[in-house]
Amino acid sequence: MSSDLHPSQLHQHLQMYACAKWSFWGSLVVSCGLLFLGASQKPESKPWILGASVGVLEVGRRHRQTAKLLQESLGDIDRASRLNFQAWARDNTQPTAQLALTVGAVDANWKPQNLITDPVEYIQKKQKHVALVGGTGDGKSTFTQYLSSKIGGRVVIYDSDAKPDDWSWIDQADVIGRKGNFKAIDTAMGNDLKTLEELVELRGEGGDNAIAGRERFLVAEEFPILVDECDHSTNWIKRHAKRGRRYKQFICALAQNDTAENFGLQGDKDTLYSCFVLVRLGQFGRDHARTKLKDPQLEQWLKAGGKRRFLVDDCPCELDLSNWGAGSMVQPETSGGGNEEVQSPQDLNEYEQIIVAWGQEHRGEILKARVLQQASQQFKKDDPENIRIIFQSLADRGLGEVVDSGDRLGWRWSQ
Repeated sequence: MSSDLHPSQLHQHLQMYACAKWSFWGSLVVSCGLLFLGASQKPESKPWILGASVGVLEVGRRHRQTAKLLQESLGDIDRASRLNFQAWARDNTQPTAQLALTVGAVDANWKPQNLITDPVEYIQKKQKHVALVGGTGDGKSTFTQYLSSKIGGRVVIYDSDAKPDDWSWIDQADVIGRKGNFKAIDTAMGNDLKTLEELVELRGEGGDNAIAGRERFLVAEEFPILVDECDHSTNWIKRHAKRGRRYKQFICALAQNDTAENFGLQGDKDTLYSCFVLVRLGQFGRDHARTKLKDPQLEQWLKAGGKRRFLVDDCPCELDLSNWGAGSMVQPETSGGGNEEVQSPQDLNEYEQIIVAWGQEHRGEILKARVLQQASQQFKKDDPENIRIIFQSLADRGLGEVVDSGDRLGWRWSQ
């Protein structure tokens, strides 16, 4: 395991292991000291001292458990320490070593084993609904428009903020709620529930052939708002989640958080995870990789790819929609080739946009990680090595160039 870690991650793991181990022994000593102290105190003080001793001992127990988990992940501690020392020695005795080689191991050359390149195929195989999670600017609308053009069946859109050209390839009678018309959305959702009941009866009488040609894909933009504004929305998502798949009535709900409450499923989180494919874009995907999947390497891979990389359930997905526009019915290339030099700001994630904007304002100047941390709140607490990884990722895509190496590596705009 230790050989699979980036040198900075290995160093961090070893530090955490050492801190957890010594914290356990320190807690044990303090707890014993409190017990000896309690033996000589007044009876009324002993319960408090005993409680404090037990509390300190519990902290030590947890740190000991943490140390065990870290030891299991690192494997041979002595070997991990040697690898850490070798990395330190290379950084300090070989100033010409290129950080780009390290970056390649984490980002450019590393590919997840369970990588998905066709999320539509994955969703269709699962025969589940779609819950799409992402923040502002993460590409929720673009991904939804792409998905709706590929998924098949009649597409119906519930979008109170839809612009005239957002769904141009769809029958405009099926784009419901323009200009904030929530009443129209609520009425249509009520009709959807009646349609579902009708399909239940038809299938019960004539089997699957009786409902052939009635397939639909229903897209509900910004579902938390619909929950507040539309009386039928909660019943709509619950009924379709549990019964819609059997009658080919699939739904896609969009939100800016992956909690059940945001999808109108209060207290019913199991339905969200069992009936929906969860697509997590942007920071939500990176957070899920770090906190739930415990995979920092996957987190860095997602971060380096910007909007092109996200999670579908727990699987990494790479799909470049930067050249895909509204109304396009042709799937774009998923490779990193092409004329990447001319990328618009919306093709970059928020971190890359900040760096590129700085470079365009300070043409010819070299941006270092330390300078970026001082200039931007978003990078203030970020690890300098992560910043250098983003520098290298931008340069690999033809956006600027890296200068120098190691901890002196910088980036500058060169267009």
